[in-house]
Amino acid sequence: MIKIAWHPLYAHPLPEGHRFPMLKYELIPEQLLHEGTIEQSSLFSSEPVAEEIILLTHEEKYWQSLKNLTLSTKEQRRVGFPLNPKLVERELMITQGTIDGTEFAFENGIAFNVAGGTHHSGSNWGEGFCLLNDQAIAANFLLNKKLANRILIIDLDVHQGNGTAEIFKNDSRVFTFSMHGEKNFPFRKEISSLDVPLNDGVEDEEYLSLLEINLNIAFERSKPEFVFYLAGVDVLSTDKLGKLSLSKAGCKERDKLVLQSCKIKNLPLQVSMGGGYSTDIKDIVDAHCNTYRLAFDLFT
Repeated sequence: MIKIAWHPLYAHPLPEGHRFPMLKYELIPEQLLHEGTIEQSSLFSSEPVAEEIILLTHEEKYWQSLKNLTLSTKEQRRVGFPLNPKLVERELMITQGTIDGTEFAFENGIAFNVAGGTHHSGSNWGEGFCLLNDQAIAANFLLNKKLANRILIIDLDVHQGNGTAEIFKNDSRVFTFSMHGEKNFPFRKEISSLDVPLNDGVEDEEYLSLLEINLNIAFERSKPEFVFYLAGVDVLSTDKLGKLSLSKAGCKERDKLVLQSCKIKNLPLQVSMGGGYSTDIKDIVDAHCNTYRLAFDLFT
């Protein structure tokens, strides 16, 4: 059975002005349950991640400031919202959900986290609504436990995975592949193992052609034993922040390229959902749900 990390705290309300994007964390599992794609037993919740696991990835000074809610005003502005204990607890649960998902991926081929994909968090900073980098922490967990020796992180959110790139810049065991809007946030990019910057307005055909070419390069160069995939749907033409012009069908085909590649190569895959900021919440939820529908078609 394909397992999906989720908890009601994922939809914990942010301050005014940030609540709309949080609705998807409730609506995605509701939609998948309603249509029969998943059963209630597909969903699992995790305890907060342990401090020693966080410190495999993030510097202690940053973690202590986050834990004790003592980030400076400037640091909180970089994160994008003021901290509170529930938001930190939420991040800890999401991160452990991604780690637990790796175990389910080894068992079933693929596993999901309804949230996660917090790729703007670097070793000593939070940024862009990201406090801890869930997939980077999970990758370091696998390396530390010797459950994988080579890891590929595929980041197809519209924004560069700058935090992930910074964390692994000197670690050849982790190959970071980011395909993103060149002129979009973050405006100071880091250097991934493989970056594919895109012009504004790129549509399905060009996007999918570039992805297929570079996905093959990433697999060939990394020779991974485990794959993480950040499946942000802010690549849609309807997205308020994305600046690209993919259709829902194109976004689904993007996911199919990644999922099929891992299935054919018999590589375990953990998927975190990343961003999505379309004006109509239905566009966000449907595009995310397509990723799950594909997985259940391919892996069950």
